[in-house]
Amino acid sequence: MAKTPSFTCNACGASHTKWSGRCEGCGAWNSIVEEAPLSTGPASKSLGAGRGARITLSDLSTQETPPPRTQSGLDELDRVLGGGLVPASAVLVGGDPGIGKSTLLLQAAAKFAQKGLKTIYVSGEEATAQVRMRAQRLGLSQAPVKLAAETNLRDILTTLETEKPALAIIDSIQTMWADNVGSAPGSVSQVRSAAHELTTFAKRKGMAVILVGHVTKDGQIAGPRVVEHMVDTVLYFEGERGHQFRILRAVKNRFGPADEIGVFEMTGSGLAQVTNPSALFLSDREEPAPGSVVFAGIEGTRPVLVELQALVAPSSLSQPRRSVLGWDSGRLAMILAVLESRCAIPFAGLDVYLNVAGGLKISEPAADLAVAAALLSAREDVAIAKDTVVFGEISLSGALRPVGQTENRLKEAQKLGFTSAIAPARSKIGSKTGLRVQKMPDLAGFVGEVFGAG
Repeated sequence: MAKTPSFTCNACGASHTKWSGRCEGCGAWNSIVEEAPLSTGPASKSLGAGRGARITLSDLSTQETPPPRTQSGLDELDRVLGGGLVPASAVLVGGDPGIGKSTLLLQAAAKFAQKGLKTIYVSGEEATAQVRMRAQRLGLSQAPVKLAAETNLRDILTTLETEKPALAIIDSIQTMWADNVGSAPGSVSQVRSAAHELTTFAKRKGMAVILVGHVTKDGQIAGPRVVEHMVDTVLYFEGERGHQFRILRAVKNRFGPADEIGVFEMTGSGLAQVTNPSALFLSDREEPAPGSVVFAGIEGTRPVLVELQALVAPSSLSQPRRSVLGWDSGRLAMILAVLESRCAIPFAGLDVYLNVAGGLKISEPAADLAVAAALLSAREDVAIAKDTVVFGEISLSGALRPVGQTENRLKEAQKLGFTSAIAPARSKIGSKTGLRVQKMPDLAGFVGEVFGAG
């Protein structure tokens, strides 16, 4: 029986029965390629015929020793990894081109090697001379890291089998080529096969492996999503090229908390750690100005204070602009609708611009009240006090909902010299916060109390 050809989208990994110019799954153009079908030999047909070995079962109450960890000395990286690198783990690091992934991993490779871990850095995109030039620029030329420039997966696995390193860094997974897969490097089947082989090898040999992944224009790691399921940890390296700050964010971690972040600053000698990101994000803050509000947020387990900036101006367009950097544009539209519906404050005919200072991306709903305060401050041309932080979630009814880790937010604000905070009325606040907290029951009450309207 003839095998049905398989067509897969390189952008999202969706399968199709025939070729088309546009993927129905993600909308990408010219991303669908034909792949060789998987073999179905006698072994695959006879799985149910034989009798396999009995697997070992255990109880949920079984006590196991936590996995050992090796700390690199880069505290921000160790924080995101959950406390250090775990043996036999697979880590996937993604980020925009030129954001600093290779720089970060070369610095990490040097740190781990200096800690005594035998480390091999395999580059599929650069020659070893280029990697050495980067190492000299970073002052790492004396680090005991072994280098290789290779894309053949079979040769790489043979070398790792012989050298037996404790850590292997593959830069990048999209350049790896498996000679038993009949498609071009970077295709879905090649990426899937290379990731599977490297992850399986790492688990079998007790070696940690870090894979670098390219990202699509939407910011997702290119290739099939199954790669993210294979690995133990998925990290995204975020940041704007115009800003010196870089955020390393864990979106998946089997050995630690997800959504943890590490903050770095791009300098002439590489990436420098930022031990107090709140102070750095607020270091260039000027005197109180309309549209400027400080939000007390939580990223993973770390409290982070960041400035939200809003600008509201008359629009000459039939459909006013809504421009957002560092926050969800859909949530901005929701807050504007609640302000108009519940507080009778319209934004029709006005352009709205919202920016998170420093290039940080915020996703938690606790920023709702700070965004509303920035919008109202810009619209009414009234500045919020410089020593005040704001946080709280806004519901569609206009009520303010309490958010988690309130005391940690307030402690961080107090540490940086803030004296007052605005929070939802039902927030659980201890008696020794050190800040004067204004509790607001709903958005209308907040508007009336702070801006004298509503």
